[in-house]
Amino acid sequence: MFKKATIMAATITHIDSKKIKVEVEITLSSSMLETEENIQSALNDCGNIVTKEFLSAFDTDGSPISIGNEKFTSKGKVSKNYQTPYNEINIDRHVYQSSNGGKVYCPMEKDARIIVGSTPKFAKQISSKYSDLGSSRVQKDLEENHGRHISREFIRNLSEAVSDVIIEKEKHWSYCPPIDAKYVHSVGVGLDGTCMYLSNDGWRIAMVGTIALYNKEGDRLYTQYTASPPEYGKNEFCENFTHDIRNIKELYPSAIYTGVADGAKDNWTYLEEHTENQTLDFYHATEYVSKVGEVVFRSKVKRKSWFTKSCHILKHEKDGAALLLKEMHVYLDKKHSEKKKEILQRSITYFTNHLHKMNYSEYLERKLPIGSGITEAACKVIIKQRLCNSGMKWKDDGARSVLCLRCINYSGDKWGQTWKRLSKAGF
Repeated sequence: MFKKATIMAATITHIDSKKIKVEVEITLSSSMLETEENIQSALNDCGNIVTKEFLSAFDTDGSPISIGNEKFTSKGKVSKNYQTPYNEINIDRHVYQSSNGGKVYCPMEKDARIIVGSTPKFAKQISSKYSDLGSSRVQKDLEENHGRHISREFIRNLSEAVSDVIIEKEKHWSYCPPIDAKYVHSVGVGLDGTCMYLSNDGWRIAMVGTIALYNKEGDRLYTQYTASPPEYGKNEFCENFTHDIRNIKELYPSAIYTGVADGAKDNWTYLEEHTENQTLDFYHATEYVSKVGEVVFRSKVKRKSWFTKSCHILKHEKDGAALLLKEMHVYLDKKHSEKKKEILQRSITYFTNHLHKMNYSEYLERKLPIGSGITEAACKVIIKQRLCNSGMKWKDDGARSVLCLRCINYSGDKWGQTWKRLSKAGF
C-alpha cells in the first residue's frame, strides 16, 4: 500500500517564446479519492505558476505610454492579487497615470483581458456556472470540484460585470448559428411571458423569445433565446428581440418566417411585423376544443372520442377550424345552462378571432411549425428554473445579468462566439 505524502510544488524547467515546461511530482496515497484530489491540487499548482509567468509577460517595461493624445508615465510596480481557474496569484505590475492625475491605468490588465481581478478563463467559468446556479451553489461547486474557494460576492460581482459588458457590446454584434443556410427551410419566431418575483414590485411578467431554425422535413436544427426582466412596455425586450430577428434574417433571407404564439393580442401585434405567416399555437386551440367536449358530452368515453376526432379534423383537414366552429354554433343552439353556454361562447369567440391563424393542415404540408412548445419550454428553462427557486427575490439589474448570461449560454455556439469576441476586443 502507498503511504500518504505531501504533493511537491510544481517547478518550471524550461521557458522560451513558444512553450513552458513544468515538472510536477505527486506522491500516491492508499485512497483513490485522496490520490485524485492530490492530482487535481498538483495540476492547479502547475496551472498557477504557468499563468503567473504568462500573465507577467503582458506587463510593460515601465516606459511612458500614450493613450490618445495624452501621455502616461509609470508610477512603479504595484502588487495585486488575481483570481485564476487554479488559484489566486500575486503579481507586481506597472501602473500608469497621466500628469493631470486621474484614474490609474494598468496596461497588463487591458492586454490580458482581466476583468474584476479575474483572468478571462476564470471569468468565463464563473459566469457560465452563475447562469445555471445561484452564488452559493457556484461556490460549493468550485470548492468541491475545482479546489477553489471564492466568495459569493465575488461570484456575483464578476458575473454581473461580464453580463454588463456583453449587454453593451452585443448591440453592435451579430451571431452566426452553426447551421448552413442551405439546410434552413423555415424559421419559427415565438414570444411569451412568465411570472418572476422582483423585490420592489412583487410578481411581474418577464419576457422570453425564441428563434428556431427548421429543415425541409420540419425538424428543428437550432434554437436561439432572448429574454428580459419585467418592464413596463416591454421596450427593452422588443428592441433586443428585434435585433436578433434581423440578424437571423440577414443570415437566412430565403427562409419562411412563421410567428407562433398563444392568443395574447400584443404578441400578434409584434409577430405580424416580423413574420410573413402567423399561426396560433395548436395546443392552445385544442384546449378550447376540450372545453366544448366537456360541455356537450356527459360520457367520458364519448367526450374522449369526440375530442380525438375533432383534433384530427383541426390539424389535418382543410378549413378544419371553420368546420369545428360551425359545429360549436350548433351546440350553442341547444339547451344548456347559462354557465355551459358561457363556456361554449368563449370557445366560439376564440376560434372566430383566430380563424385566419389556424390553417394547420396547410402549414403541416409546407413543413412549417404549428406549436409554441419551444417558447413555453423556454419560459421554464430560461426563467423559471433559474430565477424562481424557493425564496428568490431579484432586483432588476441582477435579473437582467442572469438572463443575459443564460440566454447566450443556452443558444448553441453563441457562448463560444461571445468569448472569442471578448478575447479579441477586451472588456
